[in-house]
Amino acid sequence: MSKVGIREVAKLAGVSTGTVSRILNDHPSVTKELRARVTAIIKDLGYTPDPSARSMRGKVSRLIGIVIPDLTNPFFAELVQSAEQAAANHGYNIIVMTSFDHAAKEADRIKQLTSRKVDGIMLVPSNDFHTLKLPKGLPIVVVDRLMPGYSGIAADHRNGVRLGVEHLLQLGHRRIGFISGPGHSVPANDRLRGYLDAIEQAREQADGTRMAGPPLIAEAAFDYESGRSAGNYLLARARNERPTAIFASSDQQAIGCMRAAHDLGIPIPAALSILGFDGIPLASMTTPRLTTVKQPIQDIAAAAVAVLLNKQTAPELDNPILFACEILKGETTASPQPD
Repeated sequence: MSKVGIREVAKLAGVSTGTVSRILNDHPSVTKELRARVTAIIKDLGYTPDPSARSMRGKVSRLIGIVIPDLTNPFFAELVQSAEQAAANHGYNIIVMTSFDHAAKEADRIKQLTSRKVDGIMLVPSNDFHTLKLPKGLPIVVVDRLMPGYSGIAADHRNGVRLGVEHLLQLGHRRIGFISGPGHSVPANDRLRGYLDAIEQAREQADGTRMAGPPLIAEAAFDYESGRSAGNYLLARARNERPTAIFASSDQQAIGCMRAAHDLGIPIPAALSILGFDGIPLASMTTPRLTTVKQPIQDIAAAAVAVLLNKQTAPELDNPILFACEILKGETTASPQPD
């Protein structure tokens, strides 16, 4: 059986090859009815466009490059998966490269993607992004770790953490510990500011009883073992001084903190509430099930792809698109016991 070409599709649909091409390229000038009819014919015939030919004719590769710091991080893995689905919805594929959170490797990955003639790059910068110089003339959208001077899309980390602290306050907690992220991380600093904002606001309550003692903060990397170590640090004090709740800056940290509490014989949530941040799938698989502040990862990825493909207006410089977070209630937060 000979391979079906664009001319056969156009002939059967009763349209020009140019119209078929516009439909394949998701051009807005085609009516919904015509698009649906031709798309159905394409599906029935099993027609698959030749990507190399399309690239040569239209000077587009239909490829989106993605550079992330760490593919083993569940948050970035889900971000890539969501971006791949969003790109596929527009007829694009993705190329994923890892910078290993190293600025020199990051620059090399961007250079490689540029040489492959990708149509745009979604970049989660390394924490050492201050040394990075992005190429001119290529659409680049910075995601999650926002960089001054570039278009950015992220979750509203600061208000997301404020939302989580307010949840713990409403349960009655007054000693709320916080595991922050690395000090050089933009999202980590935004989340820390959100915690301090909420604690300060709680201290200003008229009754003066909303908080007890100074803020309890432990800085850690976003991974499991660092969360476990930070949990041990925060819990290594007398019962009437240790936090009744710990808010971790990532779900991985929170799960590590749960392990620390288990090793110390502290039941969750009866004697300690734990709240995570990110909303990765693993959060719903712990025992007890982790309560977490969820980032809208799919929305962030879809918006980044849409901006790269000119389907959505790009955010203004230094005025990023921020998506609101939400609390996913699990089984690790409850009202505190009396000392």
